[in-house]
Amino acid sequence: MFTFSDYTSSLFYNCLMSTERVLIGVVFASLIGIALGMLRSRLPYKLKKNVFLKLLIELPKYPPPIAWIPFVILLAGIGNLSAWLIVFIGAFPPIFTNAYEAVNHIHPNIIHTADSLEIKGIKRLWKIILPCALPQFLIGIRIGAGMGWMSVIAAEMVSGQSGLGYSIQMNRLNLQYNLMIYDMIAIGIIGFILHEGLKLLEYKLVPWHFHFYKNREAK
Repeated sequence: MFTFSDYTSSLFYNCLMSTERVLIGVVFASLIGIALGMLRSRLPYKLKKNVFLKLLIELPKYPPPIAWIPFVILLAGIGNLSAWLIVFIGAFPPIFTNAYEAVNHIHPNIIHTADSLEIKGIKRLWKIILPCALPQFLIGIRIGAGMGWMSVIAAEMVSGQSGLGYSIQMNRLNLQYNLMIYDMIAIGIIGFILHEGLKLLEYKLVPWHFHFYKNREAK
């Protein structure tokens, strides 16, 4: 039976592989999700409220990421690409939804002020839209990263050849339950670090958002 010291190098390698996959998937989900969420907010009011369009947009997010794994394997095979896609599928919905809500619910007075000052185009996007929407963008990314982390473990358990999910599956088949415990602890620690790291990033990028809620709670 392996001891923890014997298992360290394998555990470290699998941690790196899972972390790399989730970071790649979340980066792509963030870029595409925020862009599409902002584009959706620009749709005419009637299209935003159209039931069939809403159904078309919202429907794919309800099946859990693990349900997509067989389709992803058929499309991309077994390997990193399929893991990235599963992470993308898990992370995309909260990022896309938060991006849409953030831009769609910017206070009308802010938009009217920008119109009166004739702030348009890239300047309007950079000076008005992004600062107003950034706090909720970052919240969406943090939620998406959590979903992506859970998704990558599930993907590795089904179709992986490395990573913590794959390690859990192999240790289960080999009846090495003590090593499964190490894998589970590693999953929890990395998930916590990922969450807290993104929360720290939020604090650094949008400190006014945290101060606003801190002052409101103090009252």
